[in-house]
Amino acid sequence: MTDATRPLADVAHELALDPSRVVPYGRGAAKVALGPNPARRGRLVLVSAITPTPHGEGKTTTAIGLGMGLGAIGVRGVVCLRQPSMGPFFGRKGGGSGGGLARVEPHGRIDLHFTGDFHAVTSAHDLVAALVDHALHVGRLPDGRVLDARSVAFPRVLDVDDRALRHVVVGLGGAKDGVPREAGFVITAASELMAVLCLARDRDELRARIGRVVVGRDLDGQDVDVDALRATDAAVGLMWDALEPNLVQTSSGSPALVHGGPFANIAHGCSSLVGTELGLAHADVVVTEAGFDFALGGEKFLHLKARQAGLCPDVVLLVVTQRALAHHGRGAATPVEAGLENLQRHVANVRRFGLEPLVVENRMAGDTEPDRARLARACEALGVTLAPCTAFTEGARGGVALAQATMAALEARAPAALRPLYALEAPYPEKLHTLATQLYGARDVAYTPEAEAALAALQARHPGLGVCVAKTSDSFSDVAAAGGLARDFVPTVTGASLSRGAGFVVARMGPQSAMPGLPREPAAQRMRVADDGTLVPSG
Repeated sequence: MTDATRPLADVAHELALDPSRVVPYGRGAAKVALGPNPARRGRLVLVSAITPTPHGEGKTTTAIGLGMGLGAIGVRGVVCLRQPSMGPFFGRKGGGSGGGLARVEPHGRIDLHFTGDFHAVTSAHDLVAALVDHALHVGRLPDGRVLDARSVAFPRVLDVDDRALRHVVVGLGGAKDGVPREAGFVITAASELMAVLCLARDRDELRARIGRVVVGRDLDGQDVDVDALRATDAAVGLMWDALEPNLVQTSSGSPALVHGGPFANIAHGCSSLVGTELGLAHADVVVTEAGFDFALGGEKFLHLKARQAGLCPDVVLLVVTQRALAHHGRGAATPVEAGLENLQRHVANVRRFGLEPLVVENRMAGDTEPDRARLARACEALGVTLAPCTAFTEGARGGVALAQATMAALEARAPAALRPLYALEAPYPEKLHTLATQLYGARDVAYTPEAEAALAALQARHPGLGVCVAKTSDSFSDVAAAGGLARDFVPTVTGASLSRGAGFVVARMGPQSAMPGLPREPAAQRMRVADDGTLVPSG
């Protein structure tokens, strides 16, 4: 916690939350009980970015800084963010709750166990997985059908980066220990139950969505879902409290709702819908974030979350850094100048949805005035507003200019209406072709025979769902090394799977894993325990 943080009751009062709905959950956090909300009053701001680099562009820090800046200029705002996964925390990133003087607090708890929501999802998911193997062991489902062991497509989950668990064999040891079969683990954020948690409006919808999750097929080729396992209510019971949004605050004491954490690749990568709707009912401006860049994460926010929920952001922020521009333009005489093409393409992509972007320069040490001038000229030529953000080093004060620019954009625009790029009734290959050619800059899309067969089967059995592309975030293409300026390529769809509870089909382009591995020097090996029990870098 920082010196600027306030009693959480004061934060709740600022949002005019009914005190009876605010349930303290340890020091510095509270659950907000589900219940009827007032009529929507707020405007929605989506924070996205240009193509990410290994350094990170500070998208979360910028979103938090904007929330802090709004409070500093007297606007009732709230930041809605995903809860960080412990996998990246101990792996590469070492934290996902902002940085510098722009954090959500208590960041040490938020980065780790927090209110137990990830543990609830893990428990519910693995209970369903255990009942899958129980059905194989006893030889039948509760409804008398026989589950085909070869069809099981429901892994186990764990909130840790562990490549050794990607492919495992379960059921060894003899007849009493289950049916031997190949299986695997994915990280908890990649659980379909996590995606469901973040798309359900209430517990009735949570129950319906969990019940629709497909775990495999019977011997006649018919879907077997969680309802068929009679596992739905047990899973809902484990996730009962997890559906309630978590109220915390920023470093300057402004409100924040940190809730849910779906994977930004095989899922939609956005915080919970119940948190977003709670914010829109109680704040004038809601700031939320989507994973990765706009072509990947922003598109998923619009097509998968906003479309299902009937939402549309009024302003889209594109976060850019000089360091990222130079990374994308590396090898050129003037790298930042060359890297501006990446920004130009993302601006065009935002406009394809009928939305207007606001470009945010997240300023960092090492930036230069000549490159700042290049960015300013490019934004002027594109007809977009450029606003600075220095919240990392200056806290709320560093978010004021961005808050003012955001309010000016909101005041100048009528509420937006979502303009999707594809019709839900379109065939899945057509949807993928639209995304690849219109957003990524591809010439066409190729398919492996396995992917072609999988998409044909999904089209026949489960038409009309959205598509969630799982591919590298390091490039517009499906090859990370192609970089942030790739165009006129042909990505290959290597596989497709169903997330019926979440309401979309996942199409994989290139090698993608839902269980990350640890880097050569994991962040966990560079940590020490501080006197208050939080984990901090050791040097």
